Amino acid sequence: MTTIEQPSTTGACASAGTVTGGCTQGFLATHLAPVTDALAGLDRALAGVQTLDTKTDELIRFALSIKARSEPCVRKHFSGSLAAGATEAEIAYVFALTMREAAGADGCWTHGVISDLAVSAESAAIDDDAGGGCCG
Repeated sequence: MTTIEQPSTTGACASAGTVTGGCTQGFLATHLAPVTDALAGLDRALAGVQTLDTKTDELIRFALSIKARSEPCVRKHFSGSLAAGATEAEIAYVFALTMREAAGADGCWTHGVISDLAVSAESAAIDDDAGGGCCG
């Protein structure tokens, strides 16, 4: 197994601060510093034109972090929401809403993907025998 050295937090995650579980762009910072620099520039540009109040901004970021399954970002924006004045009930609502919308969207998206596939027991057995598909 290859070990990838993780330099100190830089780039886009630098604005996220230190979070348990840590967010570093170490691999990208090491190999593609212009990308992490561009992400940090995007963060600065967004901060300069922010049109939402801080609480709403943090709640939206919390929801997006849940959908992206980013543990350090969920932690950061959960704490950020509280610091910006969100109540636990508001955070719980955003959490539930995000999970509901994600489930519905995933269901609709999946139905669209498979709607034109002809599925039969025979073709499923062939796929299973080959160990193919994304599930191995």
